[in-house]
Amino acid sequence: MREYSAPAGPKVDQDENLADVVWANAERFGDVISFRRQVDGSWLDVTAREFAAQVLAVAKGLVAAGIEAGDRVGLMSKTRYEWTLFDFAIWAAGGVTVPIYETSAAEQVHWILSDSSAKAVIVETAEHAATLGGVRGRLGELAHAWQIEGDSPAVETLTALGKDLSDDDLHNRRRSVPADALATIVYTSGTTGRPKGVELTHRNLLAEIRADIAAFPQLMEQGNSLLVFLPLAHVLARAIAVTALSARVTLGHTADVKNLVADLGTFRPTFVVAVPRVFEKVYNSAKQKAHGDGKGKIFDAAEATAVAYSEARDGSGPGLGLKVKHAVFDKLVYSKLRAALGSRCVAAVSGGAPLGARLAHFFRGIGVPVFEGYGLTETSAAANVNTQSAFKVGTVGRPVAGTSVRIASDGEVLVSGDVVFRGYWNNADATAESLRDGWFHTGDLGELDDEGFLRITGRKKEIIVTAGGKNVAPAGLEDTLRANPLISQAMVVGDQRPFISALVTIDEEFFPAWKSQNGKPEDASVADLAGDSDLRAAIQAAIDEANGMVSHAEQIKKFTILPKDFTEAGGEITPSLKLKRNVVTKNYATDIETLYTA
Repeated sequence: MREYSAPAGPKVDQDENLADVVWANAERFGDVISFRRQVDGSWLDVTAREFAAQVLAVAKGLVAAGIEAGDRVGLMSKTRYEWTLFDFAIWAAGGVTVPIYETSAAEQVHWILSDSSAKAVIVETAEHAATLGGVRGRLGELAHAWQIEGDSPAVETLTALGKDLSDDDLHNRRRSVPADALATIVYTSGTTGRPKGVELTHRNLLAEIRADIAAFPQLMEQGNSLLVFLPLAHVLARAIAVTALSARVTLGHTADVKNLVADLGTFRPTFVVAVPRVFEKVYNSAKQKAHGDGKGKIFDAAEATAVAYSEARDGSGPGLGLKVKHAVFDKLVYSKLRAALGSRCVAAVSGGAPLGARLAHFFRGIGVPVFEGYGLTETSAAANVNTQSAFKVGTVGRPVAGTSVRIASDGEVLVSGDVVFRGYWNNADATAESLRDGWFHTGDLGELDDEGFLRITGRKKEIIVTAGGKNVAPAGLEDTLRANPLISQAMVVGDQRPFISALVTIDEEFFPAWKSQNGKPEDASVADLAGDSDLRAAIQAAIDEANGMVSHAEQIKKFTILPKDFTEAGGEITPSLKLKRNVVTKNYATDIETLYTA
């Protein structure tokens, strides 16, 4: 058994809560730009003082509507300014925010609102209201539903409703909320079964905020900026957003990923936060464009140089020749990639899934280090993270301040500290199974090195045991495959089978360029070319690369190219892009069987 404990972080006092920062900022730094809000294509400044006034007005409306301390309030919306406004208003009113992914189906909305016994819900659009309307008759405890957009905007409606409540009454309410009170119930995406409600207290999130500020002192500086584009229902995006507000980093929101490059160009953030798939898309798109413009050889050489330069930094440092090549490619290629991130972006934070060592070296080599971290909803986001002062590619960093990580005898990663949740809502059995002897049992497998850096090697419940008795962790193989620009998703199979196989989907954005480069009909679909020898050879090359990292018994022996990608609508991936293995296995049972019988 191996264990590593980080030094203690700043103490969270019992009389503190998350809403405090709104008024602390307003009173001491009232003119600081807390947000830049996108309105009709322009970014408009919102000062700390203005934000506090809006939070106060909306919180008073919630209290006037009958929201009591501890009441649950659902929040279903894309990433936008109002999401954060309502989150803090709910906390200021003493309520408990219950995030709902804006893509959720009616039955998912019903489950979350009914299981949490929500008294109210805020939705964004008429479409969301219609989804809610289909299940509201079965939600007996739901007293209120407000809509952000439409004829009666929620902000204005609640502001008018609370106008007669005194400011002192609201402040007395918010000050009465202790650190150990429930702040939010975040329902996990649910790769298996129904989502479980993770109970996070004000103390949990305050500990996470302070640990993040300690981890990134150069990023979390007043005057820096962060553009949030991940769903705020995801604990990573939300924790970083709240941290940014606490550190007086200017925060922007955007939900339309199709316009992300344009928004990055106009907002010009100091840093961004994303899941690995976003960084894979940035890399793949740049590579695709270069090859499409006839500059593929230049990009490939620049990529190899960036990776070599980053790898050399972990050793004795880059030599003169490598420095010269790097400087040339910095002008030709790297500067353009940084420009796509807004030209001011100096770093990125990644979590939610493994990034892959080559991609990490690539981004560090172009001058935008990606600080990969590890955590779960149950750990209030990051439990471990690489930082500017402690960075090791291929790991998820050391534990954050005040957190301990232990590797159990069976390889499972255990976590303890103030960032660890207090339990699952209405689920004592699941709580007892996950929280034992002061440690949260994550279900992930990992290794700790002598310096305290954690490497995630797999997932306990996802370990494949072949017919020959070989244990195979699919995550590493899948991560390597997804790094290929032609591959969108990959799922390794082979439990109780004689060998390992893979289901592969094709990246629809890169596919047209590949067809053009390989002389395939422009209108040919993935289904049309699933058996094409050139396409299969390209996928086989990616599989050969992944196989080179594992033993012979763990290697992928056969694969099939699926006619379409995995989708959230099809129930095959979660909103945070995690595979629902049981659903994929069921949906493609015939394809899997064919791999072993054909």
